[in-house]
Amino acid sequence: MSTVDRSALMHTYADPPVTFVRGRGSELWDVEGRRYLDFLGGLAVTSLGHAHPEVADAVAEQAHTLVHVSNLFGNVVAPEVALTLDRLIGGGQPAGGQVFFANSGAEANECAIKLARRWAGPGRHVVVSALDSFHGRTLATLHATGQTAKHAPFAPLPEGFEHVPYDDLGALDAALDPTRVAAVLLEPMQGEAGVIEPSSDYLGGVQQLCRQRGVLLMVDEVQTGLGRTGRWFGFQHGLVQPDVVTMAKALGNGMPIGACWARAEVAAAFGPGDHATTFGGQPLAAAAARATLAVLQAEDAPERARRAGERLRKGLSTLPGVAGVRGKGLLLAAALQRPVAAAAVGAALARGLVVNAPRPDTIRLAPSLLVSDEHVDEALALLGEALRAVGADGGALR
Repeated sequence: MSTVDRSALMHTYADPPVTFVRGRGSELWDVEGRRYLDFLGGLAVTSLGHAHPEVADAVAEQAHTLVHVSNLFGNVVAPEVALTLDRLIGGGQPAGGQVFFANSGAEANECAIKLARRWAGPGRHVVVSALDSFHGRTLATLHATGQTAKHAPFAPLPEGFEHVPYDDLGALDAALDPTRVAAVLLEPMQGEAGVIEPSSDYLGGVQQLCRQRGVLLMVDEVQTGLGRTGRWFGFQHGLVQPDVVTMAKALGNGMPIGACWARAEVAAAFGPGDHATTFGGQPLAAAAARATLAVLQAEDAPERARRAGERLRKGLSTLPGVAGVRGKGLLLAAALQRPVAAAAVGAALARGLVVNAPRPDTIRLAPSLLVSDEHVDEALALLGEALRAVGADGGALR
């Protein structure tokens, strides 16, 4: 248990069971010097692992060069990152879009929501999203999030958000009134809901409906983007061309940075003064993103995620109490036979493995995309011990 005095922090999180002080690759160490395997990656953030030397060197060099100048002036780093993101969204060729840099995924989604309203014009301001989705904690992105239990304490929330069941084209079809609706906002996989995959033709069907009604298709890639699912972006598993793509988490490998990409003709709806942020695209965060993207490309992160993800998936399917495995690449969920995920996560942490439980019957794993086979095998052994300890297979606790 940490001895750090946390009394001056707001209690927006439960008291942490462990306080970490150091990381390297897929490993972490706590205040007592104990080693852990990190198979959560800061919630799919540290895709290169902790303290990656190329990112650390880039941040240090930039910190000694230029940290911040405000967006009233230019810097040389953010435009380069924007060009790289546009090319990755285009599958290797420029996609012809433009980028707004923010500080988080919620802020990237705020940008997308404001852009949709500006693009659609007065009267068409509704954004349709999915039940059980997660898009952020600001008031607008909280309402876009399809989890009503999270809404109640903060009512009234901003108007203009409606929710339909995920993976239900009929429900979406009924909701897309082009006189009111500006955009559809969807995750290609619902991470916080427990790594829920839609039918293979769902996003393609959503795109067709959006095109028919003149509504923007906005894809939230905050958790799935930048190689995590075995493609650079989750929407690239199908023949989908979104109008807007948001991302964050993995973009800076831990440095706070988010981005909202939009097709140029959609981005043109914003003019000077329509949207802004003090720190967005500042040189320090952008330098981390530039280095992170360079390593992800040099390592062919999507291919590494596919390969390691297959090894992890096969191993998970053999563990006691695991009824099935959901997800793609290295965003996976072990669906349990019994609702003992929280206990299993605690037992895993006690054995030196970091994972989490987004649902009572689900354990989520999102390790570094550079994770080694040896670390995958070690994690599987530790998780197997934890599942047996809590009787996940219906056996006696041990």
